Amino acid sequence: MKRSTAQRTLAVALAATLGLAGCADLGYYWQSVSGHMQMLNAARPVEDWLGDAQASGQLKSRLALSQRIRSFAVSELKLPDNPSYRRYADLRRSAVVWNVVAAPAFSLTLKTWCFPVTGCVGYRGYFNEAEARAEAESLKAQGLETSVYGVPAYSTLGWMNWAGGDPLLNTFIGYPEGELARLIFHELAHQVVYASGDTMFNESFATAVERMGSERWLDSEAAHGNDKARQDYLQFDGRRRQFRALALATRLELAAVYGQKPAAGAEKAEQAAMKAQALQRFRDGYAALKESWGGFAGYDPWVARANNAAFGAQAAYDELVPGFEALFEREGRDWQRFYDAVKGLAGLPKDDRRKALQINNTETSHG
Repeated sequence: MKRSTAQRTLAVALAATLGLAGCADLGYYWQSVSGHMQMLNAARPVEDWLGDAQASGQLKSRLALSQRIRSFAVSELKLPDNPSYRRYADLRRSAVVWNVVAAPAFSLTLKTWCFPVTGCVGYRGYFNEAEARAEAESLKAQGLETSVYGVPAYSTLGWMNWAGGDPLLNTFIGYPEGELARLIFHELAHQVVYASGDTMFNESFATAVERMGSERWLDSEAAHGNDKARQDYLQFDGRRRQFRALALATRLELAAVYGQKPAAGAEKAEQAAMKAQALQRFRDGYAALKESWGGFAGYDPWVARANNAAFGAQAAYDELVPGFEALFEREGRDWQRFYDAVKGLAGLPKDDRRKALQINNTETSHG
C-alpha cells in the first residue's frame, strides 16, 4: 500500500514536472511517466560507476570530467548545487526523448501544447521515436509542416532533485569537453529561472549561460589547460554560430514572405514561390558554408528537414541570446546579479520581457 502510494505520488510529480502530460491523453501521459521513471531507475551515482570494474576506462574518464565541470558550475557560475548530474544512466539509445514540432505552411509560429508547471510549449516530447514520428504524421494530415528531432537531455527544472535529480546520460557523456560543459550549464540554467509558457525566453537564457559558461570553463585552471579542447570548441562553436546566423537570415526572409495575413488565390501561389526561393537560398548558403568547413556535414540532418517547424523551433534557442548577454555585461559580469535580474524579467508579462531584453542589447551595442 505504501509503495503504491509512493508510485502514484512520483507519477503525479513527474507528469507536472516534465510538462509531458497533464492535459494530454492517457497513452501520452503514461509514456511520459514510465519513460522518465525508467531513466531514473537506470541511473546510479557516479562514484559507483567509477568503482565498477566492468565500466570502461573511457567512460570513467568522461564521468570524472563531468564532475569537475559540475563543481565548476557551482563555484564559478553560481549554478545550483544539488543532486542533478551526480548520477549516470546508459539508456542504450541515441536520444533521451524525441521532440515533435509543427507549424502552418505559411507561418513560423509553432503549434503549442499546454501542461501544468511548464505552461504552453511549442513541442511535444516522446520517449519512443516511433511514437513521435506517428504524432508527426498525424499533424501532417492536418496540413501542418512537422519536424522530429532527438534530444540528448532535458531539465525537470529542479523539481525532481528529491528523487535524484537529472542524470548524466550516454546520449551526451561522450561529447567533446566544451560541448559537455555547454550542455550541463544549459540544463542547470533551467533550474535557476523558468518563465511558464515562454519557451523562447527560457531557452535563450539557458543558451546565453551555456555560451558564456563554457568559454569561462575552457579558459579556467579547472580545465587543466586543455588547449586541444579549447581549439575544438572554438572550431565547433564557430561553425554553430555561422549556421545559426544563416538560419536567422532565412527566418527573417520567410517572416517577410508570410507577412501578417494569410494569402489566398494567386497571392498564395506567389507566396509559395517566394518561400521556395528562400529555402533554396538557405540550402545554397549551407552548401557554401559546408565547403568552407572542409566538408563538415554535422548539420546535414537539420538541413534535410528544414521547414517552418524546424526554423520556428530553432528561433527559441537563439532569438533573445544577445539581450541576455548584454544584460550580463550590464550587471558587471556578476553571475548572481545576472540571475536576479533575469528572475525579475521572468516576473514581467511576456511582451515586457522582450522589450527589456531588446533595450539591454541596444544599450550595450551603442555603449
